[in-house]
Amino acid sequence: MTTEGNQADNREAIDTLIANGCVITMDPQRRVIEHGAVAVKGDRIVAVGGTDELQARYRAARTIDARRKAVLPGLIDAHAHAGHAMLRTIGGADGDAWSAAAETIYTRASDEAFWETESHLAALERLKAGVTTGVSLLGGGNSIMRVDDPVYARRHCDAVVRTGTRSIVAVGPSRPPAPRAYTRHTPDGSDTRDIDFDTMYAVSKSIIDECHGDADGRIRIALTLPVYGPEHDPELAQHEHDFRDQAARYGALARERGLTFTQDGHRAGTLAFAHRELGLLGPTSFMSHSIDLTDDDIAACVETGTAIVHNPSAIMSIIGRCPVPELIDAGVTVAIASDGAAPDRGYDMFRHMWQCMHYHRRHFRDPDVLPHGKVLEMVTIDAAKALSVDHEVGSLEAGKLADVILVDLFRPHMMPMNMPVYRVTCFANAADVCMTMVGGRVLMEDRRVLSVDERAILERVNEVAEITIERSGLRHLLDEPKTLWGRSRY
Repeated sequence: MTTEGNQADNREAIDTLIANGCVITMDPQRRVIEHGAVAVKGDRIVAVGGTDELQARYRAARTIDARRKAVLPGLIDAHAHAGHAMLRTIGGADGDAWSAAAETIYTRASDEAFWETESHLAALERLKAGVTTGVSLLGGGNSIMRVDDPVYARRHCDAVVRTGTRSIVAVGPSRPPAPRAYTRHTPDGSDTRDIDFDTMYAVSKSIIDECHGDADGRIRIALTLPVYGPEHDPELAQHEHDFRDQAARYGALARERGLTFTQDGHRAGTLAFAHRELGLLGPTSFMSHSIDLTDDDIAACVETGTAIVHNPSAIMSIIGRCPVPELIDAGVTVAIASDGAAPDRGYDMFRHMWQCMHYHRRHFRDPDVLPHGKVLEMVTIDAAKALSVDHEVGSLEAGKLADVILVDLFRPHMMPMNMPVYRVTCFANAADVCMTMVGGRVLMEDRRVLSVDERAILERVNEVAEITIERSGLRHLLDEPKTLWGRSRY
């Protein structure tokens, strides 16, 4: 190639140069580069540095002007639930009603269209919020998983693949007792079957075979089990042999297949029990919620290298406190997560960063707790470490996957344009994300989604939600409670 002056252009050819931005790298030096640039070739970052320097080294097929924008690694949501985006605010503020609705819908009122459409909705919301990697348990509520047939996980993964983001899908059994009734709905009718733990295990293995590593590694499967602690769950004590049997089976499967492991709902004493009695903790385990932990719980995490996922906007963080500063001071890796899109939150990780800071500062009555840079680490590089993917994502470094987002700093609530780390963690929200790139591919630009038809997905969501509510018999949970207005509590 020659320039206008007919001189040879010896610069290395690349696909994309993101130039002129404020690059918050999250690299080991935590560099923040004003007038910075990120060079992308294929699905990888090849260089990060000053714009002038990289423009002199590289000839880009496309240059994205990031002037007045922060350039960050794609955000990571380390704990959420498939299914939840279709169940927002069902039951109002009645958490028990919401949890019961989740069980009814996940086991008896959901079909393939539900799981595929919900996955499309969640992936779309995450994409527009700058979340490029997300964990989704295939179910939730009170540990109710859709593992009667691998088709539901397949539909979930297919929607993520089409959207273009990354997903770690956690699968495993529902809580005891079993067998548990599941209903399959098809155009030919409905069929209810009792599913035992052996079938759930076989389905989980099939999901690994069918989905793990799909889409060039954008889909990964993790394993999960219900949390058990004798002091918290006396009604489940008669099923302790099931918990022990599953811990042995799924732990062995995780080691055999090289999978990560997660659990949802740890609290005082259960981490120590999971380590001492069940052998579930380790460097590839990331445990969610983890409220009111004991010294033994924290020591077990330190001893085993287990990571903790904190959900500051979740109901469990109202019930108890995850001791995040104490865990960090002990050397435990802690990530921030959404806990999914229901009943009363969403995938806006900027909201959850802000919530995390104020939640713990209020507890300690100390505004110095959890610096702004730390909470940004907890949705980027620390989250990547928790999920055992920090060699690939979580920071802007040469050799890592090109998962990059732009955050618009030239907005009234972000001005003046200084102190960018503070602007991003205190004032930004999901709607400020103006570009999302995953693996070198721009999926959303100027708030317009390029990978899928956003409007068609939203229209489909309403259709499927209506069918699901009708099938479940739970329409009354959409009614406005009489105590909504004019009172200090429900």
